[in-house]
Amino acid sequence: MPLYLNDDQQMLHDSAAEFMKGEAPVSHLREFRDKQCKDGFSHALWKQFAEMGFTGILIGEEEGGLGLGYVEAGVVLEEIGRNLTPSPFLTTAVAGVEALNAGGKALRDKYFPGIIAGGTVLALAVDEGAKHRPDQINMAATREGNGFKLDGKKQFVVQGGSADMLIVAARTSGAAGDAKGLTLFAVDAKANGLSSNSARLVDSAMAAHLQFDGVIVDADAVIGEVDDGDTVLRRMLNAGRSGAAAETLGVGAGAMDITVDYIKGRSQFGTLIGSFQALQHRISHLYSEMEIARATVLKAQQMLDEGSSKAELMVSVAKAKSGKATALSVKEGVQMHGGVGMTDEYDIGLYMKRDRALQEFMGDVNYHTNLVAEMHGY
Repeated sequence: MPLYLNDDQQMLHDSAAEFMKGEAPVSHLREFRDKQCKDGFSHALWKQFAEMGFTGILIGEEEGGLGLGYVEAGVVLEEIGRNLTPSPFLTTAVAGVEALNAGGKALRDKYFPGIIAGGTVLALAVDEGAKHRPDQINMAATREGNGFKLDGKKQFVVQGGSADMLIVAARTSGAAGDAKGLTLFAVDAKANGLSSNSARLVDSAMAAHLQFDGVIVDADAVIGEVDDGDTVLRRMLNAGRSGAAAETLGVGAGAMDITVDYIKGRSQFGTLIGSFQALQHRISHLYSEMEIARATVLKAQQMLDEGSSKAELMVSVAKAKSGKATALSVKEGVQMHGGVGMTDEYDIGLYMKRDRALQEFMGDVNYHTNLVAEMHGY
């Protein structure tokens, strides 16, 4: 497939760009940061996402959604990143929906209407340490009556304190490191035995450290098959990682745009600094890196939509490349702004903070570079 958007996708891009710029620009992030909002995002804005149809992008038309794909979800996520819009779109409408798509109809019927209406928020409870290591899941899920009992902890669960439902990965057999033996559960966020300790991330988003002490769920809470949850988990992670790559790409593009605008208007000794050849070379290099990243992200999304057997490889390439390119973008942006780039008055520092949070979400550059090497037999 060609590495550019078709007419329908471009129309969606234009609509999403206008919406984010008008309803949720960087000033919107500052508003929620400064008032220390406990959720870190606006529930009213989430309902506006629903009115635009964004929340149902990956939900089938027969279930009330738009029935679109990862390319379209990525279009929305890139504009979220470009405007630093705080929202649960990635965890709920992309990764969460993909997990539920692999589950039973009863769970979809229970949660999809709320997601489509912008009234339901999902969170992904996967990681148990400071870094993303899904192969080391050790939370125990033991048989209890006709259901399961969950014991253990989950760390840095984005929107974990404001979610209505948690998608929890736990071990029903085997030990940490085993490929099989995982099961995914849909757990009510108000379940008995579940406690939450909120943490504000560097980009002002909210996460939670969750403790499960004998949380009881029935058999209907299982997403997919018992002991075969790695299949659903991989689908959910591929969705989340490709989405995070798209949002990261938007962060890098937004940082580059404001940096270019700044050097076009900033004078030093009576000369616009944008006329300095050294800065022009650096911006040109940054532009080329961002375009390469854009191509890898779009290719990963297309391969997921096609159901390609090599999609997982390309997703890791996209997560790594978008991370490297955006890290370059925010660093160059701060440097070209000079000393004021480190002050809160200028937006470039906010882009650097969002980049740092997204780098860690579902695996940083080093993690995915290593995955790519392993997939090639190294």
